[in-house]
Amino acid sequence: MELSCKSEYAILALLEMAAHYESGEPLQIRQIAAEQNIPDRYLEQLLATLRRGGIVKSQRGSKGGYLLTREPRKIILFEILECLEGLEALTCQENVNPKTVDSSVIEEIWQEASRAANSVLQKYTLQDLCEKRDSRRQFDIMYYI
Repeated sequence: MELSCKSEYAILALLEMAAHYESGEPLQIRQIAAEQNIPDRYLEQLLATLRRGGIVKSQRGSKGGYLLTREPRKIILFEILECLEGLEALTCQENVNPKTVDSSVIEEIWQEASRAANSVLQKYTLQDLCEKRDSRRQFDIMYYI
């Protein structure tokens, strides 16, 4: 399983929104794009997809922008990837009539790997990523002193 550029950019944008969640202030696309080095136009498309998936909401007006719909601790990574990539991308479809015994064995192993990956993605929330990021930043600061 590989993390697509689309998913990585979306998660980076969500991390930025999670960092500002407590303030309740929406973030504009240009703010997120500048902070996370994401192309504006691409980010706009990603946020539209996340909005349709119920992960973010948009607020119009001069103080408008995007906000998380829930607390970061209630947004699971699997849910984000499911919204962006579709469920089919995260789970292998069962092969009803494998061509050979060899392909059947490969399919079984692939299913097991897919279940393991999905299990990990369902275990972590956006808040977990924020905490890991913050602890690494703290370590990097201490390392350079």
